[in-house]
Amino acid sequence: MRNLTAQNKADIALIVVAIVWGATFLPMANALKTNGVFVMLFCRFFLSAIFMGFVALKFTNKFDKKSVIYGLILGSVLFLSFATQTYALKLTFSSSVAFITGLECVIVPFMAAIFFKNKITIFAIFGAIIAIFGLWLLSGSTLALGSGEALALLCAIFYALYTTLNGHFVRKSELYSLVFVVFLTVSLLSLVFALFQGSIVPKFDREFFIAIFITTVIGTIFCYFVQTIAQRYTTASKAALFFCLEPVSAGFIDYFFAGEILTLIQIFGAILIIFGVIFSEFGKNFFSRSKLT
Repeated sequence: MRNLTAQNKADIALIVVAIVWGATFLPMANALKTNGVFVMLFCRFFLSAIFMGFVALKFTNKFDKKSVIYGLILGSVLFLSFATQTYALKLTFSSSVAFITGLECVIVPFMAAIFFKNKITIFAIFGAIIAIFGLWLLSGSTLALGSGEALALLCAIFYALYTTLNGHFVRKSELYSLVFVVFLTVSLLSLVFALFQGSIVPKFDREFFIAIFITTVIGTIFCYFVQTIAQRYTTASKAALFFCLEPVSAGFIDYFFAGEILTLIQIFGAILIIFGVIFSEFGKNFFSRSKLT
């Protein structure tokens, strides 16, 4: 009974994490109206790196070579993911960016097949087809994606690459050191690009402080630890299912607080993207249970 209670708490915690991550899209989009993309990324990840540096020093004194090398690789890929996503937020609805970014779950099996020779299931293929059709509807039923949608799709590809490599590297590295190097790499790359754009000083307005608090303190530091602890008591499959709530959360928040309105066709497209992700992840389990019953 005690284990069941712990699992229930873990499941609730992961649902909260997914909802919070969905809530980060709108405040970041608002802050980008007065601040540059790389300035916001630098502030977010530099603060996160400082915090994670203290954690790494407290729990480990080991900054091994593998953790540094793998952290640099992952940080570079994560930087590309966040840079494309953050620019996308300047160009299109934050709800659309959230749904398209969710395609990352569909892309991961194909990335794993390319880099680590993993087999691609028929469910992953059909899930990808469903999700791509949903993306077509969400983007206005056109083969030519808008700039914002195209950048969001690039973000999904980069984040799928990050997820694939992270799953491999994390088993060969010291966890806290790896995450610290990842955050530090993203912040330093953001700093370099911000300098090229002319300034690293943000505009300290209300939107900036709200975005930094939600994305850094809650969305990065808090959610990372909650996710790490919660996944000790629940399965990875259930965690992946809960994370499908992220774009749903973003969509609801944008509708009620930003007045973003999608057409019925676009809403149907968003639903198809979520269904494609779920089918890709859990189709095999569903059909296996059906045969048993």
